[in-house]
Amino acid sequence: MGLEGKVCIITGGGSGIGRATAIMMAGEGATVVLVGRTASKVEEVQFEIESSGGKATAFGLDVTDEGGVKAMVESVLAEHGKIDILLNNAGHSSIHRKLLTTTSEEMKGVFDSNVLGSVLCAQAVVPAMLEAGEGTIINISSLAGVTPGLLAGMAYGAAKAGVINFTQFLNAELRNTGIRSSVVIPGEVDTPILDKRPVNPSADARETMVTAEDAAEAITMIARLPSRAAIPELVIRPTYLRDTSAEVGTS
Repeated sequence: MGLEGKVCIITGGGSGIGRATAIMMAGEGATVVLVGRTASKVEEVQFEIESSGGKATAFGLDVTDEGGVKAMVESVLAEHGKIDILLNNAGHSSIHRKLLTTTSEEMKGVFDSNVLGSVLCAQAVVPAMLEAGEGTIINISSLAGVTPGLLAGMAYGAAKAGVINFTQFLNAELRNTGIRSSVVIPGEVDTPILDKRPVNPSADARETMVTAEDAAEAITMIARLPSRAAIPELVIRPTYLRDTSAEVGTS
């Protein structure tokens, strides 16, 4: 199997892209370490994977908790001796989308979950990857970080732009160490984060979107590449580009 023997940490592993990727990677032979703020959600995914014969552990953990992240990584290294792949997928958006309605607390929360959490997790795993002479870090951004707009909102778009920049920085600093970093930039994906939009997309609209499983295919493809090859940036978006102007809302 493509990921046989690999140890993969997946943040935001309790739903959406994180859950789909964990199931797919475990199906390819990886041991997946599920991290999420809600312990019951990652434990459910762990149970689902183990019931299908896969290997998984779960940590109820907020990725902005620096001490908690360090302790989690230490625990993984103590049990498995290595970390091959880190998927920084955790992150959320804000209720308010516009300049004059978005609060400072929303800005901080969105940046902390999307950017700071990714930085803390990378800081925790990179020493072990440097020692091993190889490793893969995959960060999940969004097309909102490339083309800002009212649909995703100010905070989310700015944070996801930061994720792209952070990935580029990792590749600059860790050049020729054997550690490769990729950023996956999805367009609309039918995941629970859409429920926070001012106007929820209809069922028909969701049918046109990329699925969590589609995104997981792209992520897993990056992870299973031989260590000599890297994909620094990958965009995955719906084939059908729909009109979203009616879903912007007033906040």
